[in-house]
Amino acid sequence: MSDSQPVIAQKAPYPVEVEEGKTYFWCACGKSQRQPFCDGSHKGSDFTPVKFTAESTKKAFLCGCKHSDKSPFCDGTHKGL
Repeated sequence: MSDSQPVIAQKAPYPVEVEEGKTYFWCACGKSQRQPFCDGSHKGSDFTPVKFTAESTKKAFLCGCKHSDKSPFCDGTHKGL
């Protein structure tokens, strides 16, 4: 596998509860065992996690395919993979 393409963790978003003001690190490489969040599996690759702070407490749909143009959020790209 090339380090330039992420592993598709799943072809669907991850619905997760996020808390307003809390910072999260979304897995961009697809290798994390703690999907959709980073566990450090990207080390040694070209990937870095995407840091984001939740704007409100709500259910967020985080990208599972790792190909979203709106990462860390799902934009429906998985439907075409």
